[in-house]
Amino acid sequence: MMAGWTFLTTHARVLLLVAHDPGVRLREIAASVGITERSAFGVITDLVGAGYVVKEKDGRRNRYHIQAHLPLPEPDARERTVGEVLSLLTGVDLPPAESARVGAMPDRNGDSPQRVTAGGREARS
Repeated sequence: MMAGWTFLTTHARVLLLVAHDPGVRLREIAASVGITERSAFGVITDLVGAGYVVKEKDGRRNRYHIQAHLPLPEPDARERTVGEVLSLLTGVDLPPAESARVGAMPDRNGDSPQRVTAGGREARS
């Protein structure tokens, strides 16, 4: 019998989905996490409101950009960033600032986003 709780919160699980696919749809989030589309919308709204995700209109769809440089809302002696935790869970390093100009990770087509390197040049991942 499985426990009635999960290790990661719904917000963390949605953030992971967005990290894997910045163009993920609310219906896909809902199905993947096991919540309603309305709840998925509420979680995205929370993440946007807190500044952890920037929502951008892309035609009729939304595209989400994770602000990986922001600290987690956890009372901890060492401040950890959203990017550090997502990198740990996904195995992919996120840029520290302006986390994802195009998206944090390759999109569903496998295209790598362009990122600005420390020297200010654009680089393909």
